[in-house]
Amino acid sequence: MLTRTRWPYPRILAHRGGGSVAPENTLVGIRAAAGMGFAGVEIDVQLAACGTPILMHDATVDRTTDGYGDVADFSADEMRRLDAGVWFGNEYAGEHVPTLEAAVALCRATGLWMNVEIKADDAVAEETGDVVAREMARLWGDASPAPLLSSFSEEVLAAALEAVPTLPRALLVEAPPGDWRERIARLKCRAICADYRHLTAAFVAEAHASGVAVGAYTVNDPGKAVTLFEWGVEAVITDELRDIRADFLATFGLAPPGGDDAASE
Repeated sequence: MLTRTRWPYPRILAHRGGGSVAPENTLVGIRAAAGMGFAGVEIDVQLAACGTPILMHDATVDRTTDGYGDVADFSADEMRRLDAGVWFGNEYAGEHVPTLEAAVALCRATGLWMNVEIKADDAVAEETGDVVAREMARLWGDASPAPLLSSFSEEVLAAALEAVPTLPRALLVEAPPGDWRERIARLKCRAICADYRHLTAAFVAEAHASGVAVGAYTVNDPGKAVTLFEWGVEAVITDELRDIRADFLATFGLAPPGGDDAASE
C-alpha cells in the first residue's frame, strides 16, 4: 500500500462539500462538514460566463438553485443572486452559489483540505483547467498539503498540468480503462478515482504496484467502505456523513499502522 508520504491527504471526503446533510457546493455545506469533524471535502468547480470559477456540479443551475439555464450564461455576480439553498430546505433559503475564492478562504480558515473536481465542456476544457489550476495555486499558497485537482476530462488535466505542474492531479473514471497506466503517466497524475462499483482488490493492488493511489466515489454504505479500505483504497468520497464519519477508520480499526489516521486530524 502507498505510504502516508505518497497520500498526505484525508481519507474520507465529504461529497460536494456537505454530503447529504446540507445543500451541495455551498459554504454552509462546507461548514457542516467541518463541524462534523471532517478534514477534507470534495467540491465541483466550473467557470461562470465572466471566467470566474464558481462551485456548481451540473451544466445548468436548474436542479440546485431557484434559477433556470446554463451555468455558462450566468456571471458570478448573477450566480450570487440565485438561491442555492431553498431546494434543500427552507432553513437554507438565501444561501448563495459561492466562488472558488470564497470556498478556499473558508476551507483555509477551518483547516479543511480540498479535492477540487474541475468540470468543463470540451469547448472550454483547456481554458477551465488552466484558470482553475492558476487560481488554486494563488489562493492556496504554500499551505501543505496542496489541494488535489481531479477531472473526468483529460484535456482539463493536461491544461492544469501545463499551468501549474506542482499541483497534484487525479484522473476520474467510471471504470478503470485498459490503458489507465498510459493515461496516468501522460497526465502525471498521483491518483485514479473510480466509481466504487467498478473497483476490485486486484485493481487496487495493480495501481499500488505502479505507484498510483486509488480513490472511490460515491461510497454511502459503511460495509462497502470497510471493504474498500481493507483492499487498500486511499480515500472514499461519501454523502453519508453521519454513517461514514470522520472517525470511521479508527472506529473500525482501519487506521494505518501506528494510528496515523489522516482522515480525523
